[in-house]
Amino acid sequence: MLFTPWTKAPRAKASQTFRIGTALLAPATCAGLIAASAPLPVSPSPGSPRAEGAPALGIGDRLFPHLGNPGYDVASYDISFTYRGDNKKPLDAVTRIDARATDRLGRFNLDFSHGTVRSVEVNGVPARFARAEEDLVVTPSRPLAQGSRMRVTVRHTSNPVPPDKEDGGWVRTKDGLAMANQADAAHRVFPCNDHPSDKALFTFRITAPSGVTAVANGLPVARARVGSTTTWAYRTRHPMATELAQVSIGKSTVLYRTGPRGLVVRDVVPTKDRRILEPWLKKTPDQIAWMERKIGRYPFEAYGVLVAEAQTGFELETQTLSLFERELFTARVHPGWAIESIMVHELAHQWFGDSVSPRTWSDLWLNEGHATWYEALYAAEKEGPSLEDRMREAYRSSDSWRADGGPPAAPKAPDPGQKISIFRPIVYDGSALVLYALRQEIGRTAFEQLERAWVATYRDETATTADFVSLASRISGRDLRKFFRVWLYGTKTPPMPGHADWRTEAPGRPAE
Repeated sequence: MLFTPWTKAPRAKASQTFRIGTALLAPATCAGLIAASAPLPVSPSPGSPRAEGAPALGIGDRLFPHLGNPGYDVASYDISFTYRGDNKKPLDAVTRIDARATDRLGRFNLDFSHGTVRSVEVNGVPARFARAEEDLVVTPSRPLAQGSRMRVTVRHTSNPVPPDKEDGGWVRTKDGLAMANQADAAHRVFPCNDHPSDKALFTFRITAPSGVTAVANGLPVARARVGSTTTWAYRTRHPMATELAQVSIGKSTVLYRTGPRGLVVRDVVPTKDRRILEPWLKKTPDQIAWMERKIGRYPFEAYGVLVAEAQTGFELETQTLSLFERELFTARVHPGWAIESIMVHELAHQWFGDSVSPRTWSDLWLNEGHATWYEALYAAEKEGPSLEDRMREAYRSSDSWRADGGPPAAPKAPDPGQKISIFRPIVYDGSALVLYALRQEIGRTAFEQLERAWVATYRDETATTADFVSLASRISGRDLRKFFRVWLYGTKTPPMPGHADWRTEAPGRPAE
């Protein structure tokens, strides 16, 4: 996720505006059990039934302790949405979850907080359900044995109008909808195990009026028109974290072109803007080739740019189809090299964050630090500031960023009511600075070998900061635990290897 300065209505309070070289970025701060036949609103509301003795659960993530659920491992989601042409009205939806019970389950929780649940079935048999905070508590007709397969079918609505000022979930565009589920908002759209540690395959089926286009992650597998509606189906070939799910519905045109080795490059743009956006879209194949020269083969079945006419305050690396605001390309605020480098930032996330996903949200620096690193490298090869200049500026601000947002691998919790406020400067340039220090410490050759090994070793999996430290130590032939301890967990920025003259500014004092 990259926050950009031209946004007129940011979704979260900006913690700080900072300048790196000549690129200005503004980081913003996802009664008892009732009968299954009774619709249950699971949006927080005083009158909603709650599950007695069945609390909201979580897997204990340090930043989002109630996110995710223990007891099962999801293999796949099959999600159907029916959109009737009004982006202010709830969509009818059915979510089917295929999973394996990792414990004996007398009941289990799903993350879901914004919609009405009409029924729940477990393995084809009606189940009881109730709400506990942002969880849907499900009690099957008989307990599930450890190791058994479970298919959960939830019939529900999915409401694109937020009930409060919380961020994420559906984004209402000028002509339809898109998704922005990072960091913890997928469960505002569909029931799920909403944590990146539980990746799964996805199938999306979207029924919409035939005058609009529906697109989702992965590749198209079917399309059928019945009367005045069309149903579109898409499927991923690689597992995906819930926060990376994407569905776009609107008056769009889908453009296809070919990337390296025949890769499908699919862009989704407002039909009226097709011609003015084409000069930017045609750059994507070369950007993919540039990234492949740096770190290896693109990890998914397709890639493309989804351009939405909406005010979000960021661009977002949804898997295989990155979300961009229209104004990034049309407002003419940034120079061309800066726009391209932002495109590369989201592209780099396909490797760092999407293919290799964080095991916990405290590992976020691995996503954003790497995406910022390749963004900066690309800018330096175009007409932007040199990498050294950008890192020197980041070094000057690093102590202030650590004071504001915590160390890179131990970020502060999000601000109340602003869950995406974990995306502070320290996880962007502050974390890219750690990678620069590492390259200074172990040398360019070992660093580049590490980067390639990282995305190859953990492709389609999750990984932790400890995994990165271990791999870096093995490839460099050195024990780097002390180096990473001070750079990733220290409250003060350590001296920069090879640049003894670099200085930090005191926290609270703006860099000149």
